[in-house]
Order: sequence, then C-alpha cells, then structure tokens
Amino acid sequence: MADPLPAARPIDVAVGILMQPNGDVLLGQRPEGKPYAGYWEFPGGKVEQGESIFAALQREFVEELGIEVRSAEPWCGVEHVYPHAHVRLHFYISRDWHGAPQSLEGQAFAWQGTVDLEPLLPATIPLIVWLNQLRFGTAAA
Repeated sequence: MADPLPAARPIDVAVGILMQPNGDVLLGQRPEGKPYAGYWEFPGGKVEQGESIFAALQREFVEELGIEVRSAEPWCGVEHVYPHAHVRLHFYISRDWHGAPQSLEGQAFAWQGTVDLEPLLPATIPLIVWLNQLRFGTAAA
C-alpha cells in the first residue's frame, strides 16, 4: 500500500501559548470546515515563505484573536503526522500581549488552569504534562 503522504518537508506551524500570571492558558476550538473541527488546540498557524516563526505567531494571533503578541519565548518543537498533513510545530510561550482575545474566526476559546477540554488535538496531548510541570512544578494532568 502506498504512503498517503508525499515525502515532503513538514509544514512549519507557529503555535502560541498565552499564559496569564496565575498559569492559566488559552485554548481555541478548531472551527467548522477545518481538519479536526471541534478539537481544542493552542492557537497558531502556518509560517508563510520568508516569514520568521515569531512573525507568523504575531500575524496569526492578530488574524484569529485580534491581539498583539509583544514578546514570546521559544518553548519546544514537535513533529506530528496527521492524515492530512505532516507538521513541525514551534511552540512559544507568551506572557506579554495587548488586547483581549476575540473570536474572529467563529471559534470558541477558553482560559484553562488544569486543561480538561476534550477532544484535544493529538499533537497537543503529550505537551499538557510538560506544560503543567512548567506552570505548576508538578506532573499533574
């Protein structure tokens, strides 16, 4: 049986974790019409040709949530193969943004302390334990 995905470079995706002073993080729900519609994820999107990952993160947050990410620290990178795409996710943590998130693409979003939303996008699931260690100094899931 042939491999359903072409042997191409993974798609670079900038992903942002907005973190409030109390450790709460923002998750968005993928809107109808996109793969994995209804799944929860950290917001972000594809890096355009010639664009830095941080610039892509800033652009995506303006487009999706209407907020300006002022600064963010690279946190981790993860590759994941979905049925529709092979992605390289570049996660950034931001504690410095301007504005309140708005649903500009019709998506739901929620601030979470202990992340208990379901379903989570598959590439996000393993990161929750790491994120909890960072936020709370524990491995609580």
